[in-house]
Amino acid sequence: MAEPDDMFGDDDYPAYTMGRAAEITGVSQDFLRRLDEAKLFTPFRSAGGHRRYSRYQLRLAARAREMVGQGTALEAACRIIILEDQLEEALRHNQNHQRQRQADAA
Repeated sequence: MAEPDDMFGDDDYPAYTMGRAAEITGVSQDFLRRLDEAKLFTPFRSAGGHRRYSRYQLRLAARAREMVGQGTALEAACRIIILEDQLEEALRHNQNHQRQRQADAA
């Protein structure tokens, strides 16, 4: 099992309660619930059923807050963020594939 310090360094570790996540991102708890409903992300659940958020999810929530603040509808903002995230992952995967092909050719 990972040490606590290691877990808090992990962007995917659900370290933040809903209240703390709302405070950090500058949004209401209801806004976080709406992001879940819009399928931007699904918060983790504690053993007691309370929502827990990772740093990665907080970055997505902050990006959604920024876009909504600029006048983008919440559902559209969530879809854009999801597509941006998928594109970033595909580009990262492609770069890794290209590096592997170059290493195999050498």
